[in-house]
Amino acid sequence: MWKICKLFVLFVLATICHWGFATLFSYAELNVNFMLVFAIALCTVIPLEIGYPIVFLCGLFLDFFGVKLFGNNAFLFTFVALIMYTLRDRIDFSGIISQVVIVFLLTCMVGVCNHILLAWFTPASFWPGIGSLFGGAVVGALLAPIVFAIVRLMCYDFMTDERL
Repeated sequence: MWKICKLFVLFVLATICHWGFATLFSYAELNVNFMLVFAIALCTVIPLEIGYPIVFLCGLFLDFFGVKLFGNNAFLFTFVALIMYTLRDRIDFSGIISQVVIVFLLTCMVGVCNHILLAWFTPASFWPGIGSLFGGAVVGALLAPIVFAIVRLMCYDFMTDERL
């Protein structure tokens, strides 16, 4: 039960940070997806039986409060979880360089895929530009080591014990 409470606290913290960074960096026209950084960090720590539903819920949460295509974030976050769980045993994510690189690459991939899905399923979509995409990915990548450290600190018991 204590582990579930810690996951809930992390989710609330990620939601507040996502809202704050999205608002703060919107003035610079950067698309910062802090919830995605949180989901990536979470996949490196918790088992996949718990990770997939939580990452899906993170994406679904963004879909509920977004005005775009419903379900695209849930789908893309789940796809990111698939990639992370595939790479988790092959790459050491305790290093800062690997954290920054994977967050940058996955943020760019999600941004491009998001706009492809919007263009495909909606009659009108808006492309904010390559600068917004790469700028937001850079900011997310720079925040990644902090997020990874907080997630590892809060979810240390997930790494040592598989039980809830």
